[in-house]
Amino acid sequence: MSAEGHSEELRERIDRALDELRPFLKSDGGDIKVLAVREDLTVEVELQGACAHCAQAAMTMRAGVEEAVRRVVPEVQRVVAVNMPASAMG
Repeated sequence: MSAEGHSEELRERIDRALDELRPFLKSDGGDIKVLAVREDLTVEVELQGACAHCAQAAMTMRAGVEEAVRRVVPEVQRVVAVNMPASAMG
């Protein structure tokens, strides 16, 4: 499989993992979008809607998003939100 094909397959697996979380995020007025999968297997996501302003975003990222992604796609090293709200940074 080419590097591009592997990247696309990896991204599809990540999206499937996030699909499990989306109903919970949407029930709170938010969502999440995969922006990129870097060569070091770090996944960059964008928090959307209410999630982009939520003080609990850091907890959601660690206990929800990263855990769900790494369960389905264990080769992923990290999941980072490029727009983590300042209120979630402590």
